[in-house]
Amino acid sequence: MNDRVKKEAARRRTFAIISHPDAGKTTLTEKLLLYGGAINLAGSVTAKKKQRETSSDWMELEKKRGISISSTVLQFDYENFRLNLLDTPGHKDFSEDTYRVLMAVDAVIMVIDAGKGIESQTRKLFEICRKRGIPIFTFMNKLDRPAKSPLELIDQLEKVLKLHAFPVNWPLGNGVDFKGVYDRLKKEVCLFKRLPGGTYMAPVTIHNLTDPLVKNLLPEQTYREFAEELEMLDVAQAGLDLQAVLRGEMTPVFFGSAANNFGVELLLRGFLRYSAEPTPRKAGQRVVPLDDPAFSAFVFKVQTNMNPQHRDRVVFARVCSGEFSRDMKAYHARSGKEIVLSDSYNLFGRDREVVDNAYPGDIIGFVTKLDFRIGDTISVDPKIIYDEIPRFAPECFAYFHNSVSSDYKRFRKGLDHLLAEDIVQSFNVQGSIENTPLLGAVGPLQFEVLQYRLKDEYKAEPRLDLMPWTLLKWIKSALGSEEIIKLLPRGAALAIDDQNRRVLLFLTEWSYAHFAENNPAVEFFNTPVQS
Repeated sequence: MNDRVKKEAARRRTFAIISHPDAGKTTLTEKLLLYGGAINLAGSVTAKKKQRETSSDWMELEKKRGISISSTVLQFDYENFRLNLLDTPGHKDFSEDTYRVLMAVDAVIMVIDAGKGIESQTRKLFEICRKRGIPIFTFMNKLDRPAKSPLELIDQLEKVLKLHAFPVNWPLGNGVDFKGVYDRLKKEVCLFKRLPGGTYMAPVTIHNLTDPLVKNLLPEQTYREFAEELEMLDVAQAGLDLQAVLRGEMTPVFFGSAANNFGVELLLRGFLRYSAEPTPRKAGQRVVPLDDPAFSAFVFKVQTNMNPQHRDRVVFARVCSGEFSRDMKAYHARSGKEIVLSDSYNLFGRDREVVDNAYPGDIIGFVTKLDFRIGDTISVDPKIIYDEIPRFAPECFAYFHNSVSSDYKRFRKGLDHLLAEDIVQSFNVQGSIENTPLLGAVGPLQFEVLQYRLKDEYKAEPRLDLMPWTLLKWIKSALGSEEIIKLLPRGAALAIDDQNRRVLLFLTEWSYAHFAENNPAVEFFNTPVQS
């Protein structure tokens, strides 16, 4: 079995696409599916009624708003590879969901709008990748529109992100003059032909750099600048260091236009050529090898109502070792219970197909009623327990109230189901008279999504009451809760999270700083601790 696991793991590639909102992340996702043969026609992420919906944006609110607000798993084959592509939320309010996805992947493709360069959300996501040492592949998108010079974009990558950049290809012009790219490793020019709508693969012709056709396509000045830039790159750069790429220290850079399918296949082939097989994961002090005899996986996402007719609950797990087989028995590490892993699926957006076997790097979904949470370990070996997935401290707080008394059961059922997804966190404020938990979110859009889904999926009428707290800290202290409450400044509160850990809520940063300075018996943390 070990040889089969090794062979299957070697052809897996599990990756996510990250970007600043509107850089073209979901469009690129759709085009990779097109070139991978997973779909026949590429969709569009714009919210126009007559355009096709994207495969990755399946939630009703995503279709209406034209944004990604839920991470999605898309699995497909390309040549001899099995790809697990995780499409992440693009909106900054869902950075926690994105962070969890990044815990489950082995590489990322970072999409940058060539007209805007590196933006704030790009930097935040990059820092998460840097901390984990995740290999990064960069796609400079939207070259079909007016763009910054490619040299300026490369300079930004190196100076702003402190990341060595190696351009695998180089653009011929930009905007209306964008005709193709020059492959610096193969020494050939790839010319693209525009097709209306970008729903089909763009025809490509291959030429020599000295071909008169290439020179005649561009204005003389543009061609001269292009030739000078190539000469500068050849002199200034030492070459592509594959080991530096795998350590997350160098990024291969590709140029193109996802909307027009320019450069998408070159990116896909380059990613497969320079990326590596799944990375072994740590369980405490031990690194679990891919071919360990025991199957093991960890949960990084819980999603309710992917099939609204059945009110189902899907648990997404990343396979880390061994071979999964349907109906096998395994341990749920947190509860210590032995469970049967049936109802297992490969996911493709909302669509699913039964999966009988899976290997390290694969993402599998389980339809279950069991109490799975983010970070849970599932394993044949109960000694394997993977490290927890950290939480972000919320910055926005609110109570949800039921507006129609006859709808209370639907409201409460929906709230309980959606809280299980962990898109918002719940807290019980000590001394509060509220009969629902306080909800905490990284950004206000999370509350809007929760409110919309309660209405759309559970036919409830929730009322949102925003609260004034802006800062939350987990605490550790020998002081009792009543003692701490007596010390709190005006407007602050003590609460308990869903794992029975104590937190303090403050109205302002100044209020927190003043309290912390005067109460050394209380330790503060940005992530959960056992107090």
